[in-house]
Amino acid sequence: MKKTLISIVGPTAIGKTKLAITLAQHFNTEILSADSRQFFKEMRIGTAVPSEEELESAPHHFIQHKSIREPYSVGDFERDAIDFLESLFQKKDIGVLVGGSGLYVDAVTKGLDNFPKIDPSIRTKLNAELQEHGITHLQEQLKELDASYYAQVDLGNPHRLIRALEVCIGSGKPYSSFINQEKPKRPFDVYTVGVTADREIIYDRINRRVDLMLEEGLLEEANSVYQFKELNALQTVGYKELFKHFDGEWELDFAISEIKKNTRRFAKRQLTWFRKNEGTLWVDFEENTVEIIEKIENNLNE
Repeated sequence: MKKTLISIVGPTAIGKTKLAITLAQHFNTEILSADSRQFFKEMRIGTAVPSEEELESAPHHFIQHKSIREPYSVGDFERDAIDFLESLFQKKDIGVLVGGSGLYVDAVTKGLDNFPKIDPSIRTKLNAELQEHGITHLQEQLKELDASYYAQVDLGNPHRLIRALEVCIGSGKPYSSFINQEKPKRPFDVYTVGVTADREIIYDRINRRVDLMLEEGLLEEANSVYQFKELNALQTVGYKELFKHFDGEWELDFAISEIKKNTRRFAKRQLTWFRKNEGTLWVDFEENTVEIIEKIENNLNE
């Protein structure tokens, strides 16, 4: 039997962890997390890290294993995840991947585009320009250096802009010239299960999760990392809004409403990303797990 990675995707707060644990138990295997913020020890509440009970229900990997002060890129994760899967597939036929970070899921299932090594001082300079001149300045630079990528990137995402610009500047070539090249084929099959629900249900679950995070101590957790607010790991919904509250810019109630709004927007972007993948088995978040397992097994046995 060829080795298979079952990838569980979907918007935030939809129940991916619960399904992943059920599948890991059924197939007697282990879970690889592709949530790019659950890697960090200091961000337990705000990233909805699985509970102790959930973590004990099935072996989990790549959760709370790094500090926000340790640089950890998607390329680092791809290398570590593939090494882990190579080891896992020596003893298991199936592995489970779960996470809502589309780029990190794709890094494992499809591989990343191959970019040249860039002098880190370029990123430092671009970050300084962002602080001094604002995001419009970066947008204008990208439009000039790579009009093709400018037309498709999320122009409101400063990290994407800076990443593209550092490649343009460091290599002397457009960022778009490095993307969508042929990637090495993975030595395992990938079967993707997408968990979803009606938009109103997703949004309600998000709002309730944010309220629960606050009850569990999100405010205190954000305050404990406030001194590191410039770090890349903390440019994350749930933290950056509370930092504005700590800065005195926003009232707490407004910051909370912004967390909910920005999380809803993030969920919308997640669905757009994951729906691009053909061949995904989409299931309702309330669908019976026995039926989901039956569908997966039928597909794996074809």
